[in-house]
Amino acid sequence: MNITSTNNTCLPEKVLNPDWCPNHWDGLLCWKASKPGAVVYQACFDELNGVRYDTSRNASRHCKLNGVWESSSDYMNCRALDLHSSLYPDPSIVYTSYFYYGGYTISLVALVAAVSIFVYFKDLRCLRNTIHTNLMCTYILSDFTWILTSTLQEWLSASNNACVLFTFSLHYFVLTNFFWMFVEGLYLYILVVETFTRENIKLRVYMSIGWGVPLVIMIVWGVSKIITPMEIEERSDSCSWMTPHPVHDWIYQGPAIIVLIVNLVFLSKIMWVLITKLRSANSAETQQYRKASKALLVLIPLLGVTYILTMVGPTESGTYANYYSYGRATLLSMQGFMVAIFYCFVNSEVKNTFKHHLDRWNEERNLRTRGSRRFTYSKDWSPNTRSDSVRWSMSRRLPSQV
Repeated sequence: MNITSTNNTCLPEKVLNPDWCPNHWDGLLCWKASKPGAVVYQACFDELNGVRYDTSRNASRHCKLNGVWESSSDYMNCRALDLHSSLYPDPSIVYTSYFYYGGYTISLVALVAAVSIFVYFKDLRCLRNTIHTNLMCTYILSDFTWILTSTLQEWLSASNNACVLFTFSLHYFVLTNFFWMFVEGLYLYILVVETFTRENIKLRVYMSIGWGVPLVIMIVWGVSKIITPMEIEERSDSCSWMTPHPVHDWIYQGPAIIVLIVNLVFLSKIMWVLITKLRSANSAETQQYRKASKALLVLIPLLGVTYILTMVGPTESGTYANYYSYGRATLLSMQGFMVAIFYCFVNSEVKNTFKHHLDRWNEERNLRTRGSRRFTYSKDWSPNTRSDSVRWSMSRRLPSQV
């Protein structure tokens, strides 16, 4: 809102109690003097920027105990009569946020369970599953940070340091998610296509790509934000780091788009190898390639094409735009859940490990049960019978000494 006018009827005046909050004009309404600790309510403004508002609703402002007004008034209940006004939240935006919250929460639960399985069972520890675990961790971190940032958005806008920390962390974790997708594609591309370079890339190289490169990119982005800060016209206390920038944001958006394109290239290359070279082969190594490629064919479209399909949508508001928004929110927020399903819960290696440990646990339990039965005795047992049996057994083993 670009409101710079004043209200002559709201000039400070002498009040009976100097500890009260004085008259105050906030740019929209005049708040009369009030006693400390009170919440003042009054009807919403009737018009703003040519848009008429519902005056039957109330705005509020808090007079703090020290006799100072709260830094801002609460106009959340003030609704425009024109539903297309940008100041009135579109219900579809609210519903879309619900889809994001629900999808991210479901994904978090599934991902934490999947990572716990990979960490707990030593049988599953290998380079491939380590890459899967790191990818899942990026989903956990990005989903959790998104939930926190969205929940605390109003507080973050007023706290510049917290805003910078949360915004930087959110963009960093999202970018690591893209780069670990790239690591997944690179690993399987080397496994299937460039088999002679398989042993040349170690885990530390993949870790540097997945965690290190995004950090360098985000540092460059942060420095650019500091050097050329964006001015916020509406609120002087707003955090500029949360506001999209048409130039700076390409510093991290560009690499993410490049990762998606490269993963699609990996996918096409692997499909070509499968079609031309591995169709008639039946060796054990070929079966391993097919198994790895099957995982790639399932997940690369999920991880890559999903983003590409949701980049462009309807530009005009309406029913189709709302459905697109709901579908996009569902697909993007549920990606972590789908990764946990395909990489862990329906993975044959994980299921076999579960079955093996369950069988071994059953065997140990049966052995303990049998062992406890072996040392049970009846009520007729007595020390005499026990000594007689020992003496009898000794006489059979050492007849010459009896």
